Amino acid sequence: MRPAPPIRLGISSCLLGQKVRYDGTDRRDRFITGTLGKYFEFVPVCPEVAIGLGVPRPPIRLVGHPNAPHAVGVENPALDVTNKLAAYGRRQARALHDVSGYILKSRSPSCGVESTKVFSKGGRVRRGRGVYAAAFMAARPLLPVEEESRLGDVRRCDNFLERVFAWRRWQALRARGVTPSRLAAFHAAHELSLRAHGKAHYRALGRVAARADGRNTRLVAQDYIQGFMRVLMRPATRARHAGVLTHVMNHLRDRLGSRERAALRAAIRSYRNGRQSLATPVRLLQRHLRRHPDPWLVRQVYLQPGTHEFMLRYKA
Repeated sequence: MRPAPPIRLGISSCLLGQKVRYDGTDRRDRFITGTLGKYFEFVPVCPEVAIGLGVPRPPIRLVGHPNAPHAVGVENPALDVTNKLAAYGRRQARALHDVSGYILKSRSPSCGVESTKVFSKGGRVRRGRGVYAAAFMAARPLLPVEEESRLGDVRRCDNFLERVFAWRRWQALRARGVTPSRLAAFHAAHELSLRAHGKAHYRALGRVAARADGRNTRLVAQDYIQGFMRVLMRPATRARHAGVLTHVMNHLRDRLGSRERAALRAAIRSYRNGRQSLATPVRLLQRHLRRHPDPWLVRQVYLQPGTHEFMLRYKA
C-alpha cells in the first residue's frame, strides 16, 4: 500500500529559521521546527520578500482603521505596499490549494492574524490583521489558520491541530468525490468529535447532511463543511471531553466489569481535573474496544485518530 502523502501546512518563512525579516534576522520557533516538523511538510512563504521588498528592507507598519489598514513604510509613509500584499494573498490562496492549515507570524504587518498593531490618527494603537493574512483568509475562510504565538496555549494549539486533521480528512473525501452516502459517513465518524464542542452540533449538522440527494450534493456539502468547521473553531473544554468519554463508557457499561468501569471513571475524573492527558482515558477505551468491538465506536475519529494526530493532540 502506498503511504499517505504528508499533510502540508503553509507557514511564515521566518518561523522556520529563514533570515527574511526586514532586518535580516529570523524568528525560528523550536516547537514548530522541532515538534510539528516531524509530522507536517511546511510550505514557507514570506509575502514581503515575494512582492520584492528584499532583505534587508525598510520596515513597514499598519496605519488607519483596523478593519482596512494600509501597510506603509515606518520611515517613509509614501511607501505603500497594501495593494501588492493583498494581491499576493489572493494569489497564494489559489496556489496553496492543497495545504491543510497555515501558521502565520504574529504581530507582523503582513502576516499577523489578530495581534498586529494598527496606528490610527491621534496616536491611538489598536490590534488588527496583517494585509497578506487578511486577503488570504478572506479567500480561504474555512482553512485552519493560527499565529505561532498562540500555539504555546495548549487548548488553542490542540484546537488548531484538530481543525487541521479534520480539514485533511475533508480534502481526502473531496478528492474521492462527495456523495450523499460518503457525506453521511463523514458526519457519523465525527459524532464524538462534534459532541466535544456541544451536543446540539451533531444533530444540527446531521440535518444538513440529510438534505443531500445526489442532485444538490455539492451545495449541501459546502453548507455542511462551513458549519462543521465553524463548530470546530471554538476549543473544546476538559469538561466537554469528560462528558464525551463518560458517554462512551456508559455505552460500553454492559461489557465492562466493575473494576474496568472504576478505572475508567478514575481516568476520566483525573483528566477532567487536569492531572492527566486525554491519552490516558482514550487508551483505556481503545483497549476495551479491542476486547469488545463496537461497530459505532470503532468508526469514531475521536477514539481512532491517525497515529500522528494521536501523538500530537492526545498527549497535550
